[in-house]
Amino acid sequence: MNAWSLVTVLRDGSPEIAVLDETGHLRQPPALKAWRTLLELVEDWPSAEGVLRELDAQSAPLVTGAQLRAPLLYPRKVICAGVNYRRHVAEMGVEQPGPDWSPFFFLKPPTTTVVGPFDDIPADGDGSARLDWEAELAVVIGRGGRNIDAADAAQHIAGYCVSNDLTARGYHRRESSPAPAFAYDWIAAKAQDASLPLGPGITPAWLVPDPQNLRIRLWVNDELQQDGNTADMICDIPSLVAAASRSITLEPGDVIPTGTPAGVGAARGLALRPGDVVRTRIDLLGELVNRIVER
Repeated sequence: MNAWSLVTVLRDGSPEIAVLDETGHLRQPPALKAWRTLLELVEDWPSAEGVLRELDAQSAPLVTGAQLRAPLLYPRKVICAGVNYRRHVAEMGVEQPGPDWSPFFFLKPPTTTVVGPFDDIPADGDGSARLDWEAELAVVIGRGGRNIDAADAAQHIAGYCVSNDLTARGYHRRESSPAPAFAYDWIAAKAQDASLPLGPGITPAWLVPDPQNLRIRLWVNDELQQDGNTADMICDIPSLVAAASRSITLEPGDVIPTGTPAGVGAARGLALRPGDVVRTRIDLLGELVNRIVER
């Protein structure tokens, strides 16, 4: 099975849909011209899926002179799952969850946090943010709904992509707060501008034989920091989709990053600095390469 992904490219100042094939070439199958943007295609997923299943991506015309952008400009919502890998729980010194564990989520504002697979990431030069990396598998919703049953969740997934849920650890805990409930500032920690590189494209779900067996790796300056597998998830992907839909209505074009494996910087006192290059890779789905620059 040849893996390919749907991407957004910028050519002559306008976004267009293209395909990134398994050899790294950009191609533009004529059938994709039925939709103006990739978000529009995802919103039309019941019709688009049939077209995509018949797509001959490998023989489509090559695209030249185009810049790769984030696949969705922009997701309807970004619903991030927190603390969802057993080895990550262990490295953070937290007790392993019991059988009654249920996932929790937080939101990132899409239009200011989502950036492309090769975009620069601004960070405060004084290091106060303690910017940390979190390589994550992201789920893209193709069919919306509320109170979705886990057994039906696969029918709502359009595909998968790579994400990096960058976290400003230095801004997470407030030095003073009016009450314990306000001790943590999730907005300051998780919603920094350009804190969610996404891409390189959306790989359709049927091209990913087992999303619960994908190797996830992240390097900083070519030094391997994270090397995990989605098999280590506490709550699997159907459970996450179902749980998210109990709290909020899912819409086509929503993105759900599913948590990060072990190897984050916070566990070892490490943080990103301007000049660092972060490479995030998930087998079958491709990789992101983002340079940290001074804000």
